[in-house]
Amino acid sequence: MSPYTFEFEDGTVREWTLTGDGAEPRLVEDYTPSLFVSGPDDALVDLRARLEDDPKVDATDRERWATDLHQAHVGDRSRVLRVDLERVDEVRTLAREIRGVHERETHAPGTFRLFDVDLEPGVRYCLDEGIDPTPGRELRPLRIELSEPALADGDVAALRLDGEPIDERTGDPAAVLRTLGRRLVRRDPDVLVVSHGELIPLIERRAAALGLEGVRLGRLPGWTQLAGENTYVSYGRAGHSPARYRVPGRAIVDTSNSFLWNQSGLDGLQYMVERTGRPLQEAAWGSIGTLLTSRQIRIARDRSVLAPWNKWEPESFTDVRTLHAADRGGFTFAPEVGFHETVHAIDFASLYPRIICEYNVSPETIDCGCGRPAARDGCGGDGTVETVGERNGRVPGLGYERCSHDGFLPDVLEPLLADREKRKRRLAADPSEPEAARLRAESGAIKWVLVSCFGYQGYRNAKFGRIECHEAINAYAREIALAAKRRLEDAGWRIVHGIVDSLWVTPRVPDPEPLDDVTAEIGETVGIPLEDDGSYEWVCFVPLRESIAPASEAGRAPAPPVDSSPDSDQTGTTIDPATEAGGVESGPAGALTKYFGKREDGGFTVRGIELRQRSTPPFVAESQRAFLEALDRERDPRAVCDVLGRRLRELRSGAVDPANLEITKRISRSLEAYSQRTHTVAALERYDRRGIDRRPGQSVRYVVVDDEARGSERVRLPFEGIRTYDEDWYATSVIRACESVVSPLGWDRRRIRTFLRDGRTPRLSTFVE
Repeated sequence: MSPYTFEFEDGTVREWTLTGDGAEPRLVEDYTPSLFVSGPDDALVDLRARLEDDPKVDATDRERWATDLHQAHVGDRSRVLRVDLERVDEVRTLAREIRGVHERETHAPGTFRLFDVDLEPGVRYCLDEGIDPTPGRELRPLRIELSEPALADGDVAALRLDGEPIDERTGDPAAVLRTLGRRLVRRDPDVLVVSHGELIPLIERRAAALGLEGVRLGRLPGWTQLAGENTYVSYGRAGHSPARYRVPGRAIVDTSNSFLWNQSGLDGLQYMVERTGRPLQEAAWGSIGTLLTSRQIRIARDRSVLAPWNKWEPESFTDVRTLHAADRGGFTFAPEVGFHETVHAIDFASLYPRIICEYNVSPETIDCGCGRPAARDGCGGDGTVETVGERNGRVPGLGYERCSHDGFLPDVLEPLLADREKRKRRLAADPSEPEAARLRAESGAIKWVLVSCFGYQGYRNAKFGRIECHEAINAYAREIALAAKRRLEDAGWRIVHGIVDSLWVTPRVPDPEPLDDVTAEIGETVGIPLEDDGSYEWVCFVPLRESIAPASEAGRAPAPPVDSSPDSDQTGTTIDPATEAGGVESGPAGALTKYFGKREDGGFTVRGIELRQRSTPPFVAESQRAFLEALDRERDPRAVCDVLGRRLRELRSGAVDPANLEITKRISRSLEAYSQRTHTVAALERYDRRGIDRRPGQSVRYVVVDDEARGSERVRLPFEGIRTYDEDWYATSVIRACESVVSPLGWDRRRIRTFLRDGRTPRLSTFVE
């Protein structure tokens, strides 16, 4: 077996390799990590002389490497300076000195470019030593949990193992820690799955204070803090990364800081270890973009391409006409607001990743300039514009030349697409539940990486990203969407909405061509499968709140005419599905990502409305589900409002458990930085009073108890023994949830309130759950 987890300290590496009944360590004392520097020869000679006396540097040498994908594509290499260091934790220190001291003192800014600088230690070591850190046997996990109030109080007596309390009787911290120690010895876990990373120092320190020398979390004594907590901003949202820790011989998964664990569990993590080369612990805390970058770096190293520290390649100069054609984003068919029956959802399987692979879109294949004849490399020498379905030529609508030599991004993504297809086929064969759970976890992990691959091409700091690739992928997606639309309409189908890779269609003639035959033909034409994503008895597309049309006298608003869908820039290029051009605004505007429907298998699909929003209290979500069920039974907004009246009476009678009224909100700044006295601020004040730290990017949970009160008295935290709540405030939330359901039928909040005041006798079906 290969090692699966690693520790770096004082210039040595401790590898831990799994055995049949545990794990064994091995010390490596001769590992010297490297960074690389490119630049003019005379500048590199000068830098090499300067570094010879640096105590951090072990050795230097000149080597030939490709410094970008284009160099590797045309078979070129640069002579770069390789710098070997004594310790892995000094790589970034030396890189900053090269950039901020050596370059600044003797050369112009930008003289040096640095590579392989910001690799995590485990990733770097596995890459340099050719190690596959995939665990060689089934891992043994142990879950250790502690509630936030207990963590803030340092109360280890409340510890839970694998979901069960250790000791509910005595509450003796020493007894609890001794039980934990015995469990660790007996099970000898390979992975510690902790609810908060801060549990590591808390347990170790409390055990030391109580004199429990035999209680330790690692396979050897000791623990290390790898990084402190920090706040970051990604795509306009604040995020929080808690402190990270290490114990000898065991990987740590912090569930409060692991997106992939929460989406795919241990099986998904292990799959990503295999595909990215990141050791388990580093894969656990890595974001999806980080995992994708790790896989790219691994593939790039196979091509002898170094990973740049800072992205260097600027956007290519282009004329205004091309810029206007390229800078449009994805393609959207504006939704027809209203109630639609007999609707089929179809989508292109992994559209953007498959466009990359099918049409060989990669940073080095777009306008590659390799200069070889078009007959050999497909670089579009005849000057024609490519149509969807051709592999060689130019990007449709943009004219970017595209080389046919195997691209870097397809190499990165094709194995992932193939793996996901295998898992989906195996799931369709109805395997046993343990195998099915593993397959679902692995497929889910792959899905998230595939989702991120397209956006990462437009990300300014992506190591192997390029904006022209982002534009080319969108250009193909637009052409594919229009090709699908034309064929569907010719076959007797009408598109009522489409966004990114999904289309919703309904028959427009009494006897349209079979949808399966049409989608199979489209998939064959464009080279990307178009799959059935479910059939619906009915679907409602929700209007924007400010554009709800007046209801008809019958209680239902007719569906707007096909040519009434307005332009929108919410998701890129939006068109009228009937004319392929922007329509005039003569009807209600649709919210592009808000819809709900009843599937033919009896379940509901909802997107964008309160039921799917993380901040929605459980009672409001349950009420909205009851509204959907009433709409399904009666197809009448008055029946939905009857159910609303019953839910409001339950709320105002005080019969709702306050636990079902909890609100969860992500905070975007520290308590001191807020200027308005919102519920979130009130909750933060109460957390602060309890000694529980809350940083930007983390979440707060609270119940509104008196919206008219001042300061922190407006809310209570879930663990504060809540007995009352603000009935009026929650009533407004429930009415808003009802409006989302009846607004496609033309009812707004004012009409709902008018109906409730009429005092009509509710029908019996109102009381059906």
